[in-house]
Amino acid sequence: MTFIIGLLAGVCIACQSAVNAQLRLHLGFAFLTSFVSFLVGLIFLVGLSLGFGSPLWFDKVTLSAVPWWAWLGGVLGTVGLTANVLIFPKLGGVQTAVMPILGQVLMGLMIDSFGLLRSVQIPFLGSRIVGVLLVLTGVFVAIVLPQRRQLAKTGDNAWLWRGVGVLGGMALATQAAVNGELGRQLDSSLGGAVVSFLVGTGVLFVIALCYEKSLVHLIKPTQGQPLWIWGGGVLGALFILSGVYLVPKIGTGQVVMLVLSGLICGSLLVDKFGLFGVTKKAVLPVQILGVVLLLVGVGCIRLV
Repeated sequence: MTFIIGLLAGVCIACQSAVNAQLRLHLGFAFLTSFVSFLVGLIFLVGLSLGFGSPLWFDKVTLSAVPWWAWLGGVLGTVGLTANVLIFPKLGGVQTAVMPILGQVLMGLMIDSFGLLRSVQIPFLGSRIVGVLLVLTGVFVAIVLPQRRQLAKTGDNAWLWRGVGVLGGMALATQAAVNGELGRQLDSSLGGAVVSFLVGTGVLFVIALCYEKSLVHLIKPTQGQPLWIWGGGVLGALFILSGVYLVPKIGTGQVVMLVLSGLICGSLLVDKFGLFGVTKKAVLPVQILGVVLLLVGVGCIRLV
């Protein structure tokens, strides 16, 4: 069951990216789009909490037991999101996808191998090593090979921006571990997800005001558009909720690998069928091979 949830969480992120891309076309501002996405996700999670009777407030004893860093999931998510916004015009789509993935894999393995952030320590041995190598090979085959010509189209200071992308990915992997610990301390996956989105929404609100000066762009550009362009936040909320639930059960590294596999599978499906206004693109045999390698690699990691 955890395998399926992790893959579906990755598919949610792939769909969220496509939906938010359409919203950005109408709003015209990256940070404003991100703020709207977080706000919608927060409203969705609060509604779920009320519907399922999950507490939105906790007693002082519970809150005092939560380590300070467990409240930073929303900040880390904003860092990862901002890194992607910054590196895309510098590196192009391929490297913007790959560099954060490398950062997520690296940080996920470090967290599990050393038991960081109160995670269960999982040694980096045997089938886990084989699995990680297969996952990285699958990412290369599915993403890099089909678009390798784009790799040469980078500007000045390319390695600096690649480093920013890797650090952004590390922030996202750390977010998964932090949110997982918060959910465990609160004894509520929904509570942990709500806090993460609340913090992220607040941070993005400040950034949107500072960077874009006004939120008036929300009104006219979106009139007459389909309702689903507002749904990116719901998909993001489901992803965060899945991470809060899964990390205490299977560890950060395994969650990262599952989500990445689902992300790439979902991205190929979005391209294949032209979902959410995306231009249809044929799925190449080499990309299918990459997905197979990804899934086999995740299976090897799950054997640990």
